[in-house]
Amino acid sequence: MTNGRPGRLGAPIGLQLTGLLIAVLVIAHLVSFAVILLTPPPHPPMYRVDEVAAALEGGSLLARYGRPMVRSESAALPDEFAHGRDARPGAGALAVALGRPRGEVRLSTRAPFEVGRFGHPPDAHRMFGPPPDGRMRPSRGMRMGGEAPIFGDFIAAVRSPGGGWTVVRSSPEPFPTEWQKRGLMWLLASLAVVGLSAYLFARRITAPLKRFSQAAEQLGRNPQGPQMTLTGPAEIGVAAEAFNGMQARLKRYIDDRTAMVGAISHDLRTPLARIRFRVESAPGDLRAQVLSDVAQMEHMIGGVLAFIRNEGEPQRHEPLDLLSVVECVVDDAAMVGADVEIASGRPVMVDGDAAALQRLFVNLVENAVRYGAQARIDVGREGDNAVVVVSDRGEGLSAEDLERVFQPFYRTDASRNLDTGGIGLGLAIARSTARAHGGDITLSNGDTGLRATVTLPASG
Repeated sequence: MTNGRPGRLGAPIGLQLTGLLIAVLVIAHLVSFAVILLTPPPHPPMYRVDEVAAALEGGSLLARYGRPMVRSESAALPDEFAHGRDARPGAGALAVALGRPRGEVRLSTRAPFEVGRFGHPPDAHRMFGPPPDGRMRPSRGMRMGGEAPIFGDFIAAVRSPGGGWTVVRSSPEPFPTEWQKRGLMWLLASLAVVGLSAYLFARRITAPLKRFSQAAEQLGRNPQGPQMTLTGPAEIGVAAEAFNGMQARLKRYIDDRTAMVGAISHDLRTPLARIRFRVESAPGDLRAQVLSDVAQMEHMIGGVLAFIRNEGEPQRHEPLDLLSVVECVVDDAAMVGADVEIASGRPVMVDGDAAALQRLFVNLVENAVRYGAQARIDVGREGDNAVVVVSDRGEGLSAEDLERVFQPFYRTDASRNLDTGGIGLGLAIARSTARAHGGDITLSNGDTGLRATVTLPASG
């Protein structure tokens, strides 16, 4: 890495994203296995024959191991008996418990095994606990006794004395069930873990892109700034190396052009000095005209050299109260009799070079006083920017000149005379300073004259 500072480069972004997808799939499968292995399966509700018999006789509808039952009266047998599973052994046990003939009792279930045919399932004690008296009933007793279990949803009916049927059925299964709630909690927990992991991993991948954008923003403000460190994925390293190479070439280009202009401006002083010496023997009128032109050229050369020195000086950014900087400029101008004051202002912090910003506002205030007789300054904050507005009472500028005056050496008709105007570098230097701080300067015609608006990024 010849153009950038050494750093640590990671795997390519494509490989890291592939690893992220694989990791997410592995975590999702692990969570699924955990739900299957650690969460007990849902168990069907269990109703005892004596509980169903009591409900048919008008007693309690509560069940010890099942959902509450629902009782109703019907003139004919409900259609569920035609679609359900006829539990004949259970119906016989229910008839015994009710003391009614077998033909007057109906029982239909949707369980995978019939009541009483196989007794308790092998894990019945694990699911529902031991019988209340702690003793296991023999299989025949369970087929015919009141504690014979009915697993799952059921519907039972007994003929009423009036010819109708008293019907008892299990209540519908609630949604969500406890097992579904546990599954949903596992799912939410897995989403939280996977989401957090994916976010941290993605942030690690994209962090170099953010640093890259910050370096690009810094380059736009200060081409002389430090180069970015080569860290992050391999693609970012390649881009950062190209970026650092571009920054180095821009810096060399600017330095070469600045040095060339400075050398030309400096060397022009020698022939101007010879012209000044030789013109001394010229006639009076001619000598005065030539010396005026020489003075103007020397003034312009001095301005160019000052501009180059300003551009070549490294800027030291530090926290500043912009209102304090403007107050210093106003105090200095008032000491020499200029009509300058701060119309409104409140403290606002910026990061910048105090000397460079002071020169910027000195230039704007001098222009306002020179061409508009006075300067009124407003200092405040708008959103994330510090805003300084310098207003005068002059004639303003044409729409074409509002932007053209920022070009180096351009002067409007009102400032062609060096006694009243400059050489056309003041606003160019001011805008260059503002942009080097991440801001800008714009001109507009206000109600009473010209308005120069300076915007700078606020800090804090």
